[in-house]
Amino acid sequence: MLKRGLAATLLLSSAPVYANDSVMQAIGDSTQWAIQTGDYANTRYSELDQINRENVGKLQVAWTFSTGVLRGHEGSPLVIDGIMYVHTPFPNNVYALDLNNEGRILWRYEPQQNPDVVGVMCCDTVNRGVAYADGMIFLHQADTTIVALDAKSGEVKWSVVNGDPTKGETNTATVLPVKDKILVGISGGEFGVRGHLTAYDMQTGEQVWRAFSTGPDEEMLVDPEQTTHLGKPIGPNSSLESWEGDQWQIGGGTTWGWYSYDPDLNLVYYGTGNPSTWNPSQRPGDNKWSMTIMARDVDTGMAKWFYQKTPHDEWDYDGVNENILVDQEIDGQMRKLLVNLDRNGFGYTLDRETGELLVAEKYDPAVNWATEVVMDPESDQYGRPQVVAEYSTAQNGEDTNTTGVCPAALGSKDQQPAAFSPKTGLFYVPTNHVCMDYEPYRVSYTAGQPYVGATLSMYPAPDSHGGMGNFIAWDATKGEIKWSLPEQFSVWSGALATAGDVVFYGTLEGHLKAIDAETGELLYRFKTPSGVIGNVMTYELNGKQYIGILSGVGGWAGIGLAAGLTNPNEGLGAVGGYAALSDYTELGGQLTVFAVPD
Repeated sequence: MLKRGLAATLLLSSAPVYANDSVMQAIGDSTQWAIQTGDYANTRYSELDQINRENVGKLQVAWTFSTGVLRGHEGSPLVIDGIMYVHTPFPNNVYALDLNNEGRILWRYEPQQNPDVVGVMCCDTVNRGVAYADGMIFLHQADTTIVALDAKSGEVKWSVVNGDPTKGETNTATVLPVKDKILVGISGGEFGVRGHLTAYDMQTGEQVWRAFSTGPDEEMLVDPEQTTHLGKPIGPNSSLESWEGDQWQIGGGTTWGWYSYDPDLNLVYYGTGNPSTWNPSQRPGDNKWSMTIMARDVDTGMAKWFYQKTPHDEWDYDGVNENILVDQEIDGQMRKLLVNLDRNGFGYTLDRETGELLVAEKYDPAVNWATEVVMDPESDQYGRPQVVAEYSTAQNGEDTNTTGVCPAALGSKDQQPAAFSPKTGLFYVPTNHVCMDYEPYRVSYTAGQPYVGATLSMYPAPDSHGGMGNFIAWDATKGEIKWSLPEQFSVWSGALATAGDVVFYGTLEGHLKAIDAETGELLYRFKTPSGVIGNVMTYELNGKQYIGILSGVGGWAGIGLAAGLTNPNEGLGAVGGYAALSDYTELGGQLTVFAVPD
């Protein structure tokens, strides 16, 4: 039976007029899992309710599939018309499995990439999954090749190269199919890559537009009088004036996170990453428009509004986390909201039409690098975080070790996506409870070589339960934590909320957990073969609901295990912080699918 969910229809009622019909039809059928984020609004919510708080404790493993690849497995499978599409980290293999024939492999795509690309991938060889539209499966490979595959046969319909790995340009993200375009980003902020979002024609692979994160207005697709920041026009050459000399050309602002889309406004939303280098003394100024939420017209790429969350970033608080689009009442008024749980530890709620800042509050009480975000529109500090001098790595200067900064560079939350339930009105957020020491040093730029300029070490936040993570319920209209579940390690898995009043997530030790959406009570857990950094998904087949999760430890938090690193300062500081992870799990690559037995 076709089930149309609140999350799918709330924002997308007029979508067939504006958005890609094939994607909208697939998203509207909650028996399928048609897009990595669940829907264009990035809610990761499913209307399926066969698995609920009363029976979830009876879950059992229904079947498994080995991907044949080790290292970090992020993202999730897709399910379209009885076929499951499973991806892997590098070398980015794709499998099409016939769910009506015991998971028989219908086809496999095994790209032949230059293995040298692994050496310029920052934080493991992860990939966050494939996308579907118009009978095609779209893969963005590590080497930045975008491939369109026939969904039934696996035949390559077209391919195009989006970047140059010899300059440090790589890819870890999924793509967003919207209207007649495929939107793709770029990774490589730790190599001085200049970020951009690019639209390609879905049928031909021809480039339609490209919007850079930094640089001249015309290259950023900015109208300085029409593009706003906190309600005011940004003015001419806003980016150029915020960098010293030509530093913007190697200024980072990469776009390796998630993308959301509002078809009624015809706007795509995404975030830009850290400025390069990590040594803030080498790049004075606000470094616009790194660390920024961007809203752009899908047809033209022209920017409507920006909001820079962390001007002149000093801690590598990449701003690429997902933007979740919901309609909720705030201050007595229904608003079109955008909710962003940023790496910097602040949870932001904005009006997604205008970019007005409505809420900015800490979602981890350990956050100490800033006291607050100024909310007074009349203040010259409006929208800016108020930095605590003790934790400023720029003020303390090069070759000075700034200690006790919370959160660590991997943020109070990294890219692992949160979920939203329209039944509870709450956001379910995987978080890190980790702090760091940060020592900048002077570094020179050479194309294709690391351009970091800082040494880091990470450790659990003080005065905590001793763990490195929490899974929280967040009220974005008030900026309040409703409840918080401590975890031994950071929660590096994407969450799933369902109409069965159950929320699912995975842990770095390898558990799939199911909790009550209202109370956070643990209802079920199962230890999978490897640590979970994938995103939980669900689908229905022949009247039965299933839950799926990729396990395979890795990513930034698991880079020590994934790459065999032992020096505590390796992995950009993460190896030492997560050294104990090897006592609980080992490398793997497996899909585990669960169901309640008949």
